[in-house]
Amino acid sequence: MGRKSSVSRLEPEARKLLEKLLREDRHTLDELLAAMREQFPDAEVSRSGIHRYRAGYEELVKGMREQQAIASLVVSELGENPDDKAGALLVQTITTLTNQVALTAAGEGEVDVETVRKLARAAKDVIAARRVDRQERLAIRQEAREELLAEQRAKLEAMPIKGGVTADTKAKIREALGIV
Repeated sequence: MGRKSSVSRLEPEARKLLEKLLREDRHTLDELLAAMREQFPDAEVSRSGIHRYRAGYEELVKGMREQQAIASLVVSELGENPDDKAGALLVQTITTLTNQVALTAAGEGEVDVETVRKLARAAKDVIAARRVDRQERLAIRQEAREELLAEQRAKLEAMPIKGGVTADTKAKIREALGIV
């Protein structure tokens, strides 16, 4: 099992600075190293360590951008909230990312108790998100059904009793439609 990278061993503030500089996407490796050494002179980070970290970071950001583009496409195609399909896509995206992290961690052979705990928490959050998504879709369906029944009830009550439509016929229609 290999040792942790010099970047992953940095204190959180130093890693945040590096990630901020990487997000700006306008610095060379030498500029990144110089900025890190200027801000955190005691930090043990190398040019090659920054290069390896940047490659992984860029891959992660690329995946996130692709997921965002897919979500934007779906929202533009389906509208803002059609049965909350964009929300369902978001839940699926979270599931996919969690699986990618789990596979990456397992492939590196560096799975420790803390990593397992974090992945378990992420899996629990994904399951909760799916449950909430499903409950929201069911609530939307129930609300739509109630609105439809209220509309049908109002139209049925407004219908005059003539032309063969008797109170008994209306009662049978109510029963058939499930209108109480």
